[in-house]
Amino acid sequence: MIGAIIGDIVGSRFELNNIKTKDFDLFNDECRITDDSVLTLAIAKAIMESEKILKFTLASHFKNDEYCKILTSMSIKYLREFGNKYPNSGYGGRFRRWLHQLNPEPYNSFGNGAAMRISPVGYFARTIDDINMLSKCVTNVTHNHQEGVNGALAVAQSIFFCRCGLHKNEIRKKIQDNFYNLNFTIDEIRDDYEFSATCQKTVPQSIVAFLESSSFEDAIRIAISLGGDSDTIGAITGSIAQAFYQVPSDLEEKALNYLDKELRDVYDQWKMFIENKNCLY
Repeated sequence: MIGAIIGDIVGSRFELNNIKTKDFDLFNDECRITDDSVLTLAIAKAIMESEKILKFTLASHFKNDEYCKILTSMSIKYLREFGNKYPNSGYGGRFRRWLHQLNPEPYNSFGNGAAMRISPVGYFARTIDDINMLSKCVTNVTHNHQEGVNGALAVAQSIFFCRCGLHKNEIRKKIQDNFYNLNFTIDEIRDDYEFSATCQKTVPQSIVAFLESSSFEDAIRIAISLGGDSDTIGAITGSIAQAFYQVPSDLEEKALNYLDKELRDVYDQWKMFIENKNCLY
């Protein structure tokens, strides 16, 4: 999850002022956390609280309807709680309205918010069936359009495959077979690439940024250099790159300085919670 937070923070100052090069300082005083980090932490909190209620291992109940009901309820609860507690984080208009509805309902969105907050699922799930079930439970509360679900699934599966030790060419094939055409390079599309907040026009680009990278930091730099919705592309790419490369400790510490105490506490709880969670593939 720290990979998503780093990508969000690094990309935050470039969202409305794109940079089309990899040559920039990762962190400075203009950087901040945005909705990408806030809502990623909210999903992590929802997963942890669901586990407290259920008190048994995910592998034994991934098809359990009751589990999905609880996780869905917790996702709504903490997305709304965190969203309202951090109101100036850059939410989209439809999500902002959802935060204030008396009885919040999904709004058929295919926005990239589905993909930028999904990384806790990718790090928690033990099997690909878990990935598919959990992703839909936490995504459908807002982004119930199939393209929104696909965006979240593609990112969560990419993280899972990295955790399981698959090579990049294997990951590329799996995502291409099931979700998106990845037959392009960032250099080929960079000059003409424009802002989009849809899964279809940000998730495949974020995955390719990871696939072209040589390290975690390089993945972030490639993602930001594309332009467009920089914080979200950075968050998506960073969430996958973390699983493949791990995150250098100095970058983790720098990023955590941007979190207030409450968000840092959630992060610390998550880090302990997720320790020794292995994938079964």
